[in-house]
Amino acid sequence: MGAPKEPKPVKLFSGLIFKEKEILFSAQEKLAQVFGEIDFESDISLFDFTNYYKKEMGNNLKRKFISFAPLIPAVSLPEIKLKTNAIEKALSDSRTESRTVNIDPGYLSDEKVVLATTKNFSHRLYLSSGIFGELTYFYMRGSYRTLEWTYPDFKTPERVKMFNNLRNTYISKK
Repeated sequence: MGAPKEPKPVKLFSGLIFKEKEILFSAQEKLAQVFGEIDFESDISLFDFTNYYKKEMGNNLKRKFISFAPLIPAVSLPEIKLKTNAIEKALSDSRTESRTVNIDPGYLSDEKVVLATTKNFSHRLYLSSGIFGELTYFYMRGSYRTLEWTYPDFKTPERVKMFNNLRNTYISKK
């Protein structure tokens, strides 16, 4: 019989979808105040993989990823998702109550990348506080690998490479 043990701390990151750079900068500032120093920022790219956010947030959406220097306990992901939801709400358009930024927190470890979500589905595991975890990548033979349900923008070679590089940073600092 195996003995239960706590997993190693993991690396927190967030994907942000937004339209205006001012909102991005405000979101990053608030995220850094809550989660600590930002130690990685991806380039800003066009987010045109889905129309899911179009009705609420409009056209010409952009995507950026950031990660944070402090490592976190994996078990804190639900609490983090609730905090990012509060930041989204604080930055919402006061006239329409529509979000101006979507913040998707997740973590990476040696073995995997997990995203937090409020939406249940067959491939998502309930964590706590109304939050589910979605396995987005698993690590095998020198690289993170996608799964059938991995979001399209996470499936691009550039994005997989970015997460592999973040994994290397994580390993070198833990």
